[in-house]
Amino acid sequence: MLHVLNLHPEPFKAIKSGLKDIEMRLYDERRRDIKIDDEIEFVSRENGEKLHARVIALHLFPSFNELYKAFPKSRLGYKEDEIANPDDMGKYYSLEAREKYGVVGIEIKLIK
Repeated sequence: MLHVLNLHPEPFKAIKSGLKDIEMRLYDERRRDIKIDDEIEFVSRENGEKLHARVIALHLFPSFNELYKAFPKSRLGYKEDEIANPDDMGKYYSLEAREKYGVVGIEIKLIK
């Protein structure tokens, strides 16, 4: 199955460069449809550029705090000189939604 996910410029560039291999999302109804071996088309909100990836694992957590503890920050798209803060996800998802659905780390491999 193919899923389409829009990304802001920085996470898109991090995936494209190979730095980021875990996309963090709310584990809502839409993301519950994503399965291992599905494909994701990431679309840049900046210019419409597209990347294709295969889902190789799904990591479920009750919160972004737990997800951030489980992986090195570089795998989540942070640079070495950046502070990885789970509160960053608050700009995308309300606290109520995060508590209701939990979160998923979608581990991907770019398809060339």
